[in-house]
Amino acid sequence: MKGHILAVDDDPSILEVIRLNLEAEGYSVEGASDARSALEAFERQPCVLAVLDVMLPDSDGFELARRLRDVSDIPIVMLSARDTDVDKAIGLGVGADDYMTKPFSPLELVARVKAHLRRYEGSNGRTGSVSTTVNTGPLFMDIGRRRVRVHDSDVELTTKEFDILRMLAEDPGRVYTKAQIYERVWGDSAFGDLSTVNVHVHRLRTKIESRPEQPELITTVWGMGYRFAEGA
Repeated sequence: MKGHILAVDDDPSILEVIRLNLEAEGYSVEGASDARSALEAFERQPCVLAVLDVMLPDSDGFELARRLRDVSDIPIVMLSARDTDVDKAIGLGVGADDYMTKPFSPLELVARVKAHLRRYEGSNGRTGSVSTTVNTGPLFMDIGRRRVRVHDSDVELTTKEFDILRMLAEDPGRVYTKAQIYERVWGDSAFGDLSTVNVHVHRLRTKIESRPEQPELITTVWGMGYRFAEGA
Protein backbone atom coordinates (compact mmCIF):
# COMPACT_ATOMS: atom_id res chain seq x y z
CA MET A 1 0.00 0.00 0.00
CA LYS A 2 1.21 3.51 -0.84
CA GLY A 3 -0.27 5.03 2.30
CA HIS A 4 -3.35 5.30 4.48
CA ILE A 5 -5.93 7.98 3.65
CA LEU A 6 -8.82 9.22 5.77
CA ALA A 7 -12.01 10.11 3.85
CA VAL A 8 -14.86 11.85 5.68
CA ASP A 9 -18.32 12.37 4.18
CA ASP A 10 -21.84 11.67 5.43
CA ASP A 11 -22.89 10.41 1.98
CA PRO A 12 -22.01 6.68 1.73
CA SER A 13 -22.04 6.79 -2.07
CA ILE A 14 -19.40 9.54 -2.14
CA LEU A 15 -17.26 7.66 0.37
CA GLU A 16 -17.48 4.60 -1.86
CA VAL A 17 -16.41 6.57 -4.95
CA ILE A 18 -13.43 7.98 -3.05
CA ARG A 19 -12.49 4.59 -1.64
CA LEU A 20 -12.72 2.72 -4.93
CA ASN A 21 -10.69 5.26 -6.89
CA LEU A 22 -7.94 5.68 -4.30
CA GLU A 23 -7.67 1.96 -3.56
CA ALA A 24 -7.31 1.37 -7.32
CA GLU A 25 -4.17 3.53 -7.07
CA GLY A 26 -2.74 1.47 -4.23
CA TYR A 27 -3.82 3.49 -1.19
CA SER A 28 -5.70 2.13 1.80
CA VAL A 29 -8.75 4.20 2.71
CA GLU A 30 -10.73 4.47 5.94
CA GLY A 31 -14.09 6.16 5.70
CA ALA A 32 -15.92 8.12 8.38
CA SER A 33 -19.35 9.74 8.29
CA ASP A 34 -18.86 12.40 10.97
CA ALA A 35 -16.16 14.39 12.73
CA ARG A 36 -16.14 12.33 15.91
CA SER A 37 -15.57 9.01 14.16
CA ALA A 38 -12.98 10.68 11.91
CA LEU A 39 -10.93 11.84 14.90
CA GLU A 40 -11.22 8.40 16.49
CA ALA A 41 -10.06 6.81 13.24
CA PHE A 42 -7.08 9.18 13.06
CA GLU A 43 -6.09 8.36 16.63
CA ARG A 44 -6.21 4.64 15.86
CA GLN A 45 -4.20 4.96 12.67
CA PRO A 46 -2.67 8.25 11.55
CA CYS A 47 -2.95 8.85 7.82
CA VAL A 48 -0.82 10.47 5.13
CA LEU A 49 -3.68 12.61 3.77
CA ALA A 50 -7.29 13.47 4.64
CA VAL A 51 -10.24 14.21 2.34
CA LEU A 52 -12.89 16.10 4.30
CA ASP A 53 -16.43 17.11 3.42
CA VAL A 54 -17.40 20.57 4.69
CA MET A 55 -20.94 19.65 5.78
CA LEU A 56 -20.96 17.00 8.51
CA PRO A 57 -23.82 16.06 10.86
CA ASP A 58 -21.99 16.72 14.14
CA SER A 59 -19.61 19.52 13.16
CA ASP A 60 -18.17 20.91 9.97
CA GLY A 61 -15.14 20.05 7.91
CA PHE A 62 -13.50 23.38 8.72
CA GLU A 63 -13.42 22.61 12.44
CA LEU A 64 -12.29 19.05 11.73
CA ALA A 65 -9.48 20.37 9.51
CA ARG A 66 -8.45 22.75 12.28
CA ARG A 67 -8.29 19.95 14.83
CA LEU A 68 -6.28 17.72 12.52
CA ARG A 69 -3.93 20.58 11.73
CA ASP A 70 -3.29 21.06 15.46
CA VAL A 71 -1.67 17.62 15.63
CA SER A 72 -0.44 16.94 12.10
CA ASP A 73 0.87 18.64 8.95
CA ILE A 74 -0.53 16.07 6.51
CA PRO A 75 -2.18 17.39 3.33
CA ILE A 76 -5.90 18.10 3.72
CA VAL A 77 -8.30 18.27 0.76
CA MET A 78 -11.72 19.83 1.40
CA LEU A 79 -14.87 18.82 -0.51
CA SER A 80 -17.94 21.02 -0.64
CA ALA A 81 -21.02 21.78 -2.69
CA ARG A 82 -20.49 25.46 -1.82
CA ASP A 83 -18.37 27.19 -4.43
CA THR A 84 -17.68 30.63 -3.03
CA ASP A 85 -14.45 32.51 -2.44
CA VAL A 86 -15.41 32.94 1.22
CA ASP A 87 -15.75 29.19 1.78
CA LYS A 88 -12.46 28.54 -0.01
CA ALA A 89 -10.73 31.19 2.07
CA ILE A 90 -12.12 29.69 5.30
CA GLY A 91 -10.96 26.20 4.31
CA LEU A 92 -7.48 27.33 3.39
CA GLY A 93 -7.36 29.61 6.41
CA VAL A 94 -7.86 26.75 8.87
CA GLY A 95 -5.00 24.83 7.29
CA ALA A 96 -6.45 22.88 4.36
CA ASP A 97 -4.22 22.52 1.33
CA ASP A 98 -6.88 22.24 -1.35
CA TYR A 99 -10.59 22.82 -1.95
CA MET A 100 -12.72 20.93 -4.49
CA THR A 101 -16.37 21.57 -5.25
CA LYS A 102 -19.04 18.91 -5.70
CA PRO A 103 -19.77 17.27 -8.01
CA PHE A 104 -16.10 16.47 -8.48
CA SER A 105 -14.22 14.32 -10.93
CA PRO A 106 -12.82 11.21 -9.20
CA LEU A 107 -9.86 11.27 -11.59
CA GLU A 108 -9.10 14.88 -10.67
CA LEU A 109 -9.33 14.03 -6.98
CA VAL A 110 -6.85 11.19 -7.45
CA ALA A 111 -4.52 13.51 -9.40
CA ARG A 112 -4.64 16.14 -6.66
CA VAL A 113 -4.06 13.54 -3.95
CA LYS A 114 -0.99 12.26 -5.78
CA ALA A 115 0.35 15.78 -6.32
CA HIS A 116 -0.06 16.72 -2.66
CA LEU A 117 1.55 13.50 -1.46
CA ARG A 118 4.50 13.89 -3.83
CA ARG A 119 5.13 17.34 -2.44
CA TYR A 120 4.55 16.34 1.18
CA GLU A 121 6.78 13.28 1.02
CA GLY A 122 9.49 15.23 -0.77
CA SER A 123 9.37 18.03 1.81
CA ASN A 124 9.67 15.62 4.73
CA GLY A 125 12.17 13.31 3.11
CA ARG A 126 15.08 15.68 2.63
CA THR A 127 18.32 14.51 4.16
CA GLY A 128 21.87 15.77 4.13
CA SER A 129 24.85 16.36 6.33
CA VAL A 130 24.99 20.09 5.60
CA SER A 131 22.30 22.28 7.08
CA THR A 132 21.61 25.47 5.11
CA THR A 133 20.44 28.42 7.15
CA VAL A 134 18.89 31.81 6.45
CA ASN A 135 19.33 34.59 8.98
CA THR A 136 17.56 37.84 8.13
CA GLY A 137 16.66 40.40 10.77
CA PRO A 138 14.56 38.66 13.45
CA LEU A 139 14.08 35.54 11.30
CA PHE A 140 16.27 32.45 11.48
CA MET A 141 15.65 29.38 9.29
CA ASP A 142 17.41 26.05 9.56
CA ILE A 143 16.36 24.55 6.24
CA GLY A 144 17.83 21.13 6.83
CA ARG A 145 15.95 20.72 10.10
CA ARG A 146 12.91 22.64 8.81
CA ARG A 147 13.06 24.91 11.84
CA VAL A 148 12.04 28.57 12.03
CA ARG A 149 12.68 31.04 14.85
CA VAL A 150 11.54 34.66 15.10
CA HIS A 151 13.02 36.85 17.86
CA ASP A 152 14.55 33.66 19.31
CA SER A 153 11.18 31.93 19.65
CA ASP A 154 10.26 28.81 17.69
CA VAL A 155 7.50 29.26 15.11
CA GLU A 156 5.40 26.32 13.98
CA LEU A 157 4.76 26.36 10.23
CA THR A 158 2.84 23.92 8.08
CA THR A 159 4.70 22.13 5.31
CA LYS A 160 3.50 24.53 2.64
CA GLU A 161 4.07 27.63 4.75
CA PHE A 162 7.65 26.53 5.29
CA ASP A 163 8.15 25.76 1.60
CA ILE A 164 6.81 29.18 0.55
CA LEU A 165 9.09 30.90 3.04
CA ARG A 166 12.06 28.85 1.93
CA MET A 167 11.43 29.59 -1.74
CA LEU A 168 11.30 33.33 -1.13
CA ALA A 169 14.04 33.58 1.50
CA GLU A 170 16.63 31.65 -0.50
CA ASP A 171 16.50 34.30 -3.23
CA PRO A 172 15.86 37.64 -1.49
CA GLY A 173 14.80 40.48 -3.74
CA ARG A 174 13.53 38.23 -6.50
CA VAL A 175 9.85 38.59 -7.33
CA TYR A 176 7.93 35.32 -7.62
CA THR A 177 4.49 35.31 -9.23
CA LYS A 178 1.67 33.45 -7.52
CA ALA A 179 1.72 30.94 -10.40
CA GLN A 180 5.43 30.25 -9.83
CA ILE A 181 4.88 29.80 -6.10
CA TYR A 182 1.93 27.46 -6.65
CA GLU A 183 3.79 25.34 -9.18
CA ARG A 184 6.89 25.03 -6.98
CA VAL A 185 5.16 24.49 -3.63
CA TRP A 186 2.09 22.51 -4.66
CA GLY A 187 4.06 20.58 -7.27
CA ASP A 188 1.41 20.62 -9.98
CA SER A 189 0.18 23.70 -11.83
CA ALA A 190 -2.64 21.94 -13.72
CA PHE A 191 -5.25 22.46 -11.00
CA GLY A 192 -3.91 25.64 -9.48
CA ASP A 193 -6.24 27.99 -7.62
CA LEU A 194 -3.97 30.97 -7.12
CA SER A 195 -6.09 32.32 -4.26
CA THR A 196 -4.55 29.46 -2.29
CA VAL A 197 -1.21 31.26 -2.43
CA ASN A 198 -2.72 34.49 -1.09
CA VAL A 199 -4.24 32.70 1.89
CA HIS A 200 -1.03 30.84 2.76
CA VAL A 201 1.11 33.98 2.47
CA HIS A 202 -1.34 35.85 4.71
CA ARG A 203 -1.21 33.08 7.32
CA LEU A 204 2.59 32.94 7.06
CA ARG A 205 2.85 36.68 7.67
CA THR A 206 0.78 36.40 10.85
CA LYS A 207 3.41 33.99 12.17
CA ILE A 208 6.68 35.67 11.18
CA GLU A 209 5.98 39.39 10.79
CA SER A 210 6.06 41.81 13.72
CA ARG A 211 3.23 43.73 12.05
CA PRO A 212 1.46 41.47 9.54
CA GLU A 213 -0.61 44.37 8.21
CA GLN A 214 2.66 46.14 7.30
CA PRO A 215 4.95 43.26 6.33
CA GLU A 216 8.69 43.81 6.16
CA LEU A 217 9.93 40.28 5.39
CA ILE A 218 7.48 39.11 2.70
CA THR A 219 6.40 42.09 0.66
CA THR A 220 3.80 42.33 -2.10
CA VAL A 221 4.81 43.60 -5.52
CA TRP A 222 1.44 44.73 -6.84
CA GLY A 223 0.44 43.20 -10.13
CA MET A 224 3.35 40.75 -9.97
CA GLY A 225 3.68 38.66 -6.83
CA TYR A 226 5.78 38.42 -3.66
CA ARG A 227 9.40 38.80 -2.68
CA PHE A 228 11.53 38.38 0.42
CA ALA A 229 13.10 41.64 1.49
CA GLU A 230 16.84 42.06 1.06
CA GLY A 231 18.63 42.91 4.26
CA ALA A 232 15.39 43.09 6.25
